[in-house]
Amino acid sequence: MPVIRTEGLSHIYSRGTPFEKLAIDNINIDIEAGEFIGIIGHTGSGKSTFIQHLNGLLPPNRGKVIVDDVDIASSKAATRDVRFKVGLVFQYPEYQLFEETVYKDIAFGPKNMGLSSEEIDRRVRAAAGFVGVSEELFELSPLELSGGQKRRVAIAGVIAMEPKVLILDEPTAGLDPAGRESILGNIGYYQRTTGATVLLISHSMDDVARIASRLVVFNEGRIAMDGTPAEVFERAEELTAMGLAVPKATEIALALRRRGIDIPQSVYTTNYLRKLLINLREGDEQC
Repeated sequence: MPVIRTEGLSHIYSRGTPFEKLAIDNINIDIEAGEFIGIIGHTGSGKSTFIQHLNGLLPPNRGKVIVDDVDIASSKAATRDVRFKVGLVFQYPEYQLFEETVYKDIAFGPKNMGLSSEEIDRRVRAAAGFVGVSEELFELSPLELSGGQKRRVAIAGVIAMEPKVLILDEPTAGLDPAGRESILGNIGYYQRTTGATVLLISHSMDDVARIASRLVVFNEGRIAMDGTPAEVFERAEELTAMGLAVPKATEIALALRRRGIDIPQSVYTTNYLRKLLINLREGDEQC
């Protein structure tokens, strides 16, 4: 049984006005427990609208979102419960920090779940550990932290609720390369350790190619592609026609194929491309 299933999910902004816009249209998808899914698409493709339906922030105009076999719009209780099962980290989540201390910010979600102080403390420390927030920072104001540290605290606040599904919207936006690598490493470690389902929205094709096991591509409010990174990136020309970038390795492989060099279409990592080029060179030398 999928942990999340959508059936005919559609949403229209400004319905009934001259500004009416169909944001997502008839989305049908199954998301299995433990998957690491990268969600990609150009600005306005519908991906952010889609994820906001998965924990009830946006109600569908048509269709259903089913979490753990329950329609999340079936009752107020179901809508409330899903907020703890499906955790959503918005882009630039550090702007949502508001408590007096780092500890209190991370503890905010678990506290609202009505947990005991002992359980809240356990979750705060565990979540901080997953994202690399030192306990030495617990009594500091979030305002005293660096941008990267604030980002980690905000992510920890969602992880502390121990959601079955963690959704992150551009979690590395605005960070330098070292900060980006560190955050992605933390997210990967969290997913491997807990077995949680993770959905990651990113404009960096290299990031999703490296870390996700399944990719879902949105285009004009619909799912245009859904498969493994190899299956999606072998359709590189279709992706570029949608206005999307592809991983650097895929871009190089595509250019080589256009020059008549026999490179598989499924190349999407630098290491794989390097091995192929070495093999081609060794083959030429033997000839």
